[in-house]
Amino acid sequence: MVEATLSGASHHILTNDYASEWMGIEVLKIDDGHATIRMHLRQEMLNGFGMAHGGMIFAFGDTAFALACNPANPTPKQAANITVASGVDINFIKPAFQGQVITAVANRRASTGRSGLYDIQIYAADPDATPDTAPGELIAEFRGRSRTISKK
Repeated sequence: MVEATLSGASHHILTNDYASEWMGIEVLKIDDGHATIRMHLRQEMLNGFGMAHGGMIFAFGDTAFALACNPANPTPKQAANITVASGVDINFIKPAFQGQVITAVANRRASTGRSGLYDIQIYAADPDATPDTAPGELIAEFRGRSRTISKK
């Protein structure tokens, strides 16, 4: 299970999220329509060029997206539904490397009915960076389109 971190933030959807656990994702902040997370890039997350695999960056952004889309403390009515990706686009801007800390900042841009639009910026910084400092250099822009559906 992904643990609550510095801010004490946690989210129920991470309880059985074994991919996020394997990635070592830390939740820094959760608000309605917002999430900030980070992780350390490890050797097994690299591609053959020695940089972060695009799939790792995508999965990391997708977790931030999911956390921003779903309420951390859902009401009984909200608990009957989940919000999932209906489509995403990612633009890789710069590479990230082993030992760097990457941070994703997800924000809701629009929401109407069962649909939403979210922007997630992903940054890379040296390992001594703290959440209180700038998140680093922008390495990817992720845009997610969401749809709320019945949990069934």
